[in-house]
Amino acid sequence: MTEAVSAPVASEPATTRVGHERVLVLDFGGQYSQLIARRVRECGVYAELLPHDVAIERIEQAGPQALILSGGPASVYQPGAPKLRPELLRLGIPVLGICYGMQAMMLSVGGRVDRADGGEYGRTTLTLSGDGGRLMGGLPREQSCWMSHGDAVFAVPDGFTALASSPGSPVAAFENDRRRLYGIQFHPEVVHTPHGQAILDRFLRESAGLREHWSAASVIDEQIAKIRAQVGDGEVICGLSGGVDSATAAALVHRAIGDQLTCVLVDHGLLRKDEAEQVVATFRDGFGIKLIHVDAEARFLQRLAGQDDPETKRKIIGSEFIRVFEEEAAKLADARFLVQGTLYSDVIESGGGTGAATIKSHHNVGGLPDDLRFELVEPLRMLFKDEVRQVAGELGLSERMVWRQPFPGPGLAIRIVGGEVNRERLEILRGADAILQEEVRAAGLYRELWQSFCVLPVVRSVGVQGDGRTYAYPIVIRAVTSDDAMTADWARLPYDLLERASNRIINEIAGVNRVALDISSKPPATIEWE
Repeated sequence: MTEAVSAPVASEPATTRVGHERVLVLDFGGQYSQLIARRVRECGVYAELLPHDVAIERIEQAGPQALILSGGPASVYQPGAPKLRPELLRLGIPVLGICYGMQAMMLSVGGRVDRADGGEYGRTTLTLSGDGGRLMGGLPREQSCWMSHGDAVFAVPDGFTALASSPGSPVAAFENDRRRLYGIQFHPEVVHTPHGQAILDRFLRESAGLREHWSAASVIDEQIAKIRAQVGDGEVICGLSGGVDSATAAALVHRAIGDQLTCVLVDHGLLRKDEAEQVVATFRDGFGIKLIHVDAEARFLQRLAGQDDPETKRKIIGSEFIRVFEEEAAKLADARFLVQGTLYSDVIESGGGTGAATIKSHHNVGGLPDDLRFELVEPLRMLFKDEVRQVAGELGLSERMVWRQPFPGPGLAIRIVGGEVNRERLEILRGADAILQEEVRAAGLYRELWQSFCVLPVVRSVGVQGDGRTYAYPIVIRAVTSDDAMTADWARLPYDLLERASNRIINEIAGVNRVALDISSKPPATIEWE
C-alpha cells in the first residue's frame, strides 16, 4: 500500500481543463466566493476558485482567459488586509472585481476608496450613470441589487468610467474598457441581484470573448481519462453512503476502470430507513458493480456511546469509516486507491479554501486520519451539487438516486442533538424521518426542497396521550430551499402537510409526543443542526 496521502486543497489550479477556456476566481475570503464560480459555470464557462495570493506563476500556468476578484470581510485599509498585486492587472486578460475585489482594484490603480457612511447591507437600489457602458448597457436604469460593504469607491482615476451609483456607493460600478478592467460593488452572484447573471454573462462574452459551452456532463470523458491515468491497473475501493455524491463517484469510476473497482457499503446504522437495501439493489443488482455490504452498526454505536459533542461525533464516525475500509481493503489483493464523493462545497466548508471559515468538519475532507493509507480518487472535487446531479443523469443513475436530497456523511448521528447516539433514539428518528419523506413526496414537493428531514433534540417534555401523561421526545421538522447550500431559506410547507406529518409521527412513533418546525434560514443558522 502507498503511504498516507492527504486530500489536495483548493490552493492550486486543477490539472483538468488544460487547453480549454477557463476563468479563475480569486478568493479574498468572501462568503459568496464559491457561488461566483458556480454562476460562471452556469454561463457555460469553466471556473475554478483559488486563494487570492496564489503564485502568479501558477495563474499563468493555468492559462485563464479572465480573472474575477471576489468579495471579502476586510476593509482595504485594515492592517493586514489582502492586497491586489499589480501583476494581476498586467496579465493582459480581463479582470472583474466584485465588492472587496472592486475596492482593492480601484485602490491599486489610484482611485479613492473610503469608509462609507453606515455602509450598505442587503437589498439596495442601483442607478445607472449614462448608458451603463459595456458591462451594464441595456439594463434597466434603476434596478435592485444586493450589497454587503462598509467601504465604498468615491472617485475613479483617469481612463475609468463610473457606470452606476447607489445611496451608499457614489461609484457602484466602473470600467476601463481599453484595459479591460471592471468593478461592481454589489454581488451579481446572489439571486437577490436580478440582473446579476446578465452582468456576469456580459463580462464573459463581451469583455473576455469566451464562447465555449462548458457543462458538467462534459467532465465525464475528462475524468475517465484522469482516473485511468491515476490508478493504472491498481485496485480501487469506494465507500457508498446512499447519497448522490458517492453514488455518482462510484458510477463514474466504474465506467473508467470496470471490475478494478470494489464498492463497500458501510452500514453504520446511521442511514435512513431502507437505504442500505436500496444501495445494494442499485449497484450490485443494477450496475453489476462488485459490492461488499458491511454491517457495522454495533461497532459504531460502541464508539459513539457517551459522546454528545457534534465535532467529536463527526470525527469518530469519519475515523471509524476509514478503519472499516482499511479492513476490507486488506482482504483485497492490491487496493491502494480510495474513491470519495468530495464536492467543492465540502472542500470550502472544511477550511480547504483560503479565507473561508471552517463551518464544520466533513468526513470526506476534515475528518481523514493522519495515517490514511490510501491514495484518494476524487472525481467530483471540482463540481457543485447541481452539477453532480447532471453527471449522475448522464451516467444512467435512477431519477430517485439522482434527486435524493443531500445527506450528511455522519448520517443520523448529527441529527440527534445534545445527547449520545443509541439504537432507541436512532429508531425514533429514522421512523419520524421516513414519515416526513412519505408526506413530502405525496405532496409532490420532494424535488422542490433542497433538504427535508427530522431532528431529535435529546430533551423531554410533558404530553398527554389517551388518558395518560407522557414524558417523551420532541421531533423538529427542518425543510429548506436552496440553489447550492451556501444560503438557504426555510421552506413554507403547506399546513395540511405539516398537520399530517405531525399527527402520524406522534401516533406512529413511540417515544414522541411533540412536533416542532424550524423556521430559521442560513445564515444565521446552518442547514443541519450539528
